[in-house]
Amino acid sequence: MSWQTYVDSNLVGSGKIVKAAIVGQAGGIWASSPGYSLSPEEQKALIDGFASPDKVQASGIRLAGQKFFTLSANDRSIYGKKGGDGVIIVKTKQAILVGEYAAPIQHPEAAPIVEGLADYLINVGY
Repeated sequence: MSWQTYVDSNLVGSGKIVKAAIVGQAGGIWASSPGYSLSPEEQKALIDGFASPDKVQASGIRLAGQKFFTLSANDRSIYGKKGGDGVIIVKTKQAILVGEYAAPIQHPEAAPIVEGLADYLINVGY
């Protein structure tokens, strides 16, 4: 399966995620929703955020030009919120999954989609 298929079918295709991307831990976008662009600085901040969750917790995270308030951050997941919308970011062995959801979808509906794909990718070596 291609990386784009994971974005289109597993994340956005779930109906719970409106925009998604898969970022390589070495940098670079592996796949993304149409029009969803993360700058090189935003990609680096994502990668660095897992090394320093306290910094992300204090300053938030910026994705596609939008700033999200950080709800929680650890070495596996970063959860953010912006108004009624939010983001689930999960690190696998080689990639970082980004899934944005929009109201009326809530965090408990969106998190299992991104976390579940991350678990699958970890189990197959990614």
